[in-house]
Amino acid sequence: MEIQKGVNGDVAVLKLDGRLDLESSTVLKSATNELIQDKFNKMIFDLQSVDFINSSGLGALVSILKNVRSNQGNLKLSGLAPYVKEVFDITQLSNIFEIYQDEQQAMESF
Repeated sequence: MEIQKGVNGDVAVLKLDGRLDLESSTVLKSATNELIQDKFNKMIFDLQSVDFINSSGLGALVSILKNVRSNQGNLKLSGLAPYVKEVFDITQLSNIFEIYQDEQQAMESF
């Protein structure tokens, strides 16, 4: 998985590309922890290019969400591919995460 980090105002935007599984979830958690240490508490994960997600990836996202919220922040997801959106719906995580069609809508929701 590749992670592109960007900043839009006071919001950190992470564009994820590839598979979100056990190996990549460790990298994602580390990247998120760095952002929290740098005082970013608003984040958007753009999942448009994520073509696979498994239970390890879902678990990592839940863990990151809890970490961000415990630091008085918020995490929003955008651009879920149909397969990924289906996984979120089946696991009912779409009720836990704020999910937006694209990055712009997610940005406007802050």
